[in-house]
Amino acid sequence: MFARTARLTLRPGWPEDAPALFDAIAHEAVATRLAHVPWPYRIDHARDWLAPDAAATGASTYRMLILAHDRGPSPVLIGGIGLRHEGGKRGHAAELGYWLTPAAWGRGYATEAGRQVVAIARDALGYRRLVAHHHLDNPASGRVLRKLGFRESGRAARPSLARRAIVDSAAYALDLDSDGGDRPAMPLAA
Repeated sequence: MFARTARLTLRPGWPEDAPALFDAIAHEAVATRLAHVPWPYRIDHARDWLAPDAAATGASTYRMLILAHDRGPSPVLIGGIGLRHEGGKRGHAAELGYWLTPAAWGRGYATEAGRQVVAIARDALGYRRLVAHHHLDNPASGRVLRKLGFRESGRAARPSLARRAIVDSAAYALDLDSDGGDRPAMPLAA
């Protein structure tokens, strides 16, 4: 599935994206803010994540690269975003995750991409609830989640593969059933 916003294209990753993915995510400042990204990050990690069978493992339900159109003459890979299916009935709940390369921080890209993925989760994928987490030492991610309508639901100890540690984190939730059922259906293209 592809999605387009005013400044961004969200699309699946392809094996040929490995060098651009590596350039975007291989920053210690990115890896240490995420749960499942190792540090140091190697090109092989990018290739493995982009392998055609990687998305079929069941660990991720839906994930896309974020490409910006306002950063030069051609789209530039600036991050990733996705939904990880949670336990229980499929379609009930998913965990939202996202990251941006440092050069893209502070420009509203995460919020723009997040709004699109929340709409996809609700209108196209039929999820009723989204959850998310951020490490407490990454308050910018919490600001993004609040802009998307998430409410803090508590604290949790979450892993950080890059730090090789458990990190204090804030938990968030967004009930997609309660934010207006009279909204028109999201237009989709195949």
